[in-house]
Amino acid sequence: MKYYFYIDETGDHGLTSINEDFPYFLLCGILVREDHANLMNGDIKALKQKYFQTDAVILHSRDIRKCNGPFQILFDLEVKKSFYNDLNTVINKTPFTVISAAIKKEDFLKRYGVTAHNPYQVTLSYVLERLIFCIDGLDKNGTVEIMIEKRGKKEDKDLLQHYNRIVDSGTYYVKSDRFQNRIQWFDFRGKKENDSGIQLADLCAYPIVSSIRDPNIPNPAFNLLKPKIYCYENKLFWLKIFP
Repeated sequence: MKYYFYIDETGDHGLTSINEDFPYFLLCGILVREDHANLMNGDIKALKQKYFQTDAVILHSRDIRKCNGPFQILFDLEVKKSFYNDLNTVINKTPFTVISAAIKKEDFLKRYGVTAHNPYQVTLSYVLERLIFCIDGLDKNGTVEIMIEKRGKKEDKDLLQHYNRIVDSGTYYVKSDRFQNRIQWFDFRGKKENDSGIQLADLCAYPIVSSIRDPNIPNPAFNLLKPKIYCYENKLFWLKIFP
């Protein structure tokens, strides 16, 4: 069986200037089986058509929360309630697995100082390791294609080089041949490409980092996602927080 793994991030990965209000970086991936991905695409397109009369609108977590652009319709509280109910239905009915990793940047810098690695690269290594573990448990012959959101030519080039190092050399926990046997494709997607999987990963990222930021604040969006978070031996691997 073929799987798709869609990756997006929330927060700034830079370490030179840290936003005190949001000193986190989180990389979030969702793993979807090919047939389920096709159904997901149809459901998300139908949702967009219902509320925007076009499927060209990009579902972006911040724009939805701030009611920016086409999401100004959400200033109408009845429309907002209906939209969130329908969006939650799509998320709830779509079988996917969440694999993510976060960095508390201030603590990360205190521990590693000038030797601190790029947070995006650190979290990508962790997420890809857990991706392999997850597929191992789902399908011994399963393969995966990875799609990750574009950020910029230099950033994407650096990330691709890091990905190639992972696949060519392996990591402490996963040997190179396991990555090579499982991963068929690694590619970048721009927002204009309107990839439903990338958008769903974006929608998952913010509730997860919010739960890390303050677990005592009610977080219904995270509660919706919690059953989908990858577990192994009764451990929530999404809870991997560096350092």
